[in-house]
Amino acid sequence: MRLVVPLIFIIVFVLVTDLYLYKALHLFTGNFSIRTKKILYSIHWLIPVITIAIYFVINFLSSSIRNHSYYGYLFNAFGVFILIYFPKLIFLIFHLIEDIVYVILKSIGKVSKRFLLVSKLGLFISIIPFLLIVYGMIWGRYDFIVRHEKIEYLNLPQSFNKFKIVQFSDLHVGSFGDDTCRLRQIVRLINLQQPDLIVFTGDMVNNFAEELIGKEKIFAELKASYGKYAIMGNHDYGDYYKWTNEKDKLENHTLFLEKLSGLGFKILINSFDSITVENESIALIGVENWGRPPFKQYGNIAKAQQGAEKFRFKILLSHDPDYWEAGIVGKTDIDLTLSGHTHGMQIGWAFNGKRYSPSVLRFKQWGGLYKEGTQYLYVNTGIGFIGLPARIGMPPEITVFTLMKK
Repeated sequence: MRLVVPLIFIIVFVLVTDLYLYKALHLFTGNFSIRTKKILYSIHWLIPVITIAIYFVINFLSSSIRNHSYYGYLFNAFGVFILIYFPKLIFLIFHLIEDIVYVILKSIGKVSKRFLLVSKLGLFISIIPFLLIVYGMIWGRYDFIVRHEKIEYLNLPQSFNKFKIVQFSDLHVGSFGDDTCRLRQIVRLINLQQPDLIVFTGDMVNNFAEELIGKEKIFAELKASYGKYAIMGNHDYGDYYKWTNEKDKLENHTLFLEKLSGLGFKILINSFDSITVENESIALIGVENWGRPPFKQYGNIAKAQQGAEKFRFKILLSHDPDYWEAGIVGKTDIDLTLSGHTHGMQIGWAFNGKRYSPSVLRFKQWGGLYKEGTQYLYVNTGIGFIGLPARIGMPPEITVFTLMKK
């Protein structure tokens, strides 16, 4: 089954963690009444039992049920797991350090009685990530923000001066479940920007075309003077589900494209379209997803820009930002590339006017605006969520670009 290895890891991690922390709990409750101790010990062991039971169920269902609603339960279960066990892991590290120091000091006769100062410090510090995760799950994932970028170009046609493009990315609509109010909020925020053009840069769904059923009226409200365009992200191909056969996967793919088109988007599949304002035009190019292994490489920039050579200004929609260095910058004359994919790992922080994220360990360009020569890349850190149902210091974003004639 698909999740056997993760399940074994979770079982081992949970049991080792809680066995070790049981010792710490025993030390902390040394002066408590017997009744209080029994209650605390019961709660302590009930948590890993429930955790393992939930993941046994998830392991069984994930490989046998095609139901997009299931993933909401999966993400919530994962969120609760992280909420409980990440703070536990932090406390465990402090308690382990204290144990090591205690054994060393006792062996050389420096101490005779157990101390808990380091463990108490660890307990206090572990409360911080607990509160941050709670915030991220309840409020952070819905704290939508609008970022503004003005970019100047010498070769921008005069008619496109102050042309406004709104980008959103990585919606993962299935993660919102039946919460259409949040989707309507996103649509309202986009429309408030009064865009000339709306672009979506991939990962509309988690896996299944059915995630878009019933969303037509919501997205029909998106308004842009020169249209709405979309490309596919890695999740939009259904590659993360164990299909019974290729026929079912192909049917899902066909239905997805039909539903996405039904939301009012023109889908660019290794192709381009021209945007015309007052008899001047620019090229809007879209490639299929291209990523470094293990991500698949469907994108074909050579095919996508065939016929676009005559346009002096070009914008590319490419879900994975890795394609910028691999196939775009210095290799094409594309002026602006808009990407998504990274989510900024849904975790980050800001300091001295700059944003930071663990994403930098995986992606050279993970969020914000990048420039090399006269070519720009913007990586949108996404408006949805997947896996951990939280955003901590990495708010869901809508990006507004104003093109300026230099």
